[in-house]
Amino acid sequence: MSIRDVLENNKKAKKKAQTKKTAKNVAIGLGVGAAAGAAAGLLFAPKSGKETRKDISIGAKKVVEAAKDKAEELKDKAEEIKEKVKKSDKADKTDKPETAEKA
Repeated sequence: MSIRDVLENNKKAKKKAQTKKTAKNVAIGLGVGAAAGAAAGLLFAPKSGKETRKDISIGAKKVVEAAKDKAEELKDKAEEIKEKVKKSDKADKTDKPETAEKA
């Protein structure tokens, strides 16, 4: 394994870690935003308890759906990145024998 290969592997690992960190931050932001919105809605809602509970139920369902949608979106993005990495690895592996033959 050459120094170039090591550097490329390090670069790929860093990019993968950054992508993971970004996805985590998005999920956290989504959760915090949903909680803040729900709290603000409760504090400023001039409704009866029954109406407020119904609104909370509806809001909770919307938050769950939004979280599922975002999770699916992140999953799709992760799959795309995974495929790109696989293609890149395959390209690297096919290039290496030619390099070895020239050496």
